[in-house]
Amino acid sequence: MDSTLQIEATDGSGHFSAYVALPPGGRGPAVVIGQEIFGINTNIRAVADRYAGEGYVAVAPDLFWRIEPGVELGYAGAEREKAFALLGRFDIDKGIEDIVATLAAARRMPEVDAPAGAGFVGFCLGGKLAYLTAARSDVACSVGYYGVGIERLLDEAVNIRGRLVLHIAEKDTFCPAEARAAILAGLDGRANIELYSYPDCEHAFARVGSQHYDQSAAELAHRRSIAALRREIGPR
Repeated sequence: MDSTLQIEATDGSGHFSAYVALPPGGRGPAVVIGQEIFGINTNIRAVADRYAGEGYVAVAPDLFWRIEPGVELGYAGAEREKAFALLGRFDIDKGIEDIVATLAAARRMPEVDAPAGAGFVGFCLGGKLAYLTAARSDVACSVGYYGVGIERLLDEAVNIRGRLVLHIAEKDTFCPAEARAAILAGLDGRANIELYSYPDCEHAFARVGSQHYDQSAAELAHRRSIAALRREIGPR
């Protein structure tokens, strides 16, 4: 079952919506789903639905609401161009504030087992946000897929208290070899950080329908993500 949650921004500037998918049992730990640059589209809703099927209350907030509420774009042509234009206007710090607000709102939902903590899973833009959410919030487990620009934010790693899982595509043109090497060198060896590289995989390898979709890698990454989330927040 899906619904919409209204969330108040912590800076008093308004409210934004989030897609909510509930697990079959009706309740469970909360996992916030971080969008790609294409908004809360069919793909992101399907991801939320899948995490709900794994036993989580999945909440996917509209992180572009400060620019244009309700963005839902495809992956080609003018819609792709618009997605990159929106990314150029996106305030990353306000985005993290909105994720923190979403985590708090999710924990207050009657369907959420709040004592278990909460998780975050993000893709593309959401992959970068997963890293920053781990560094700037009390999230128990944060999972990022092919985040871009993390290598420029490694000084924030000292603040990561929960578990961070990063899935890195070795042929990601948005995250070249030098950037990947910096991420691995800067984060490797910490007990609460898991780094996974996927040979021969490109950006968006976990997005069903993408020209770069790799089913075996996507399923392996998903199993690793679920294992980390279950270890930290359940359901048990």
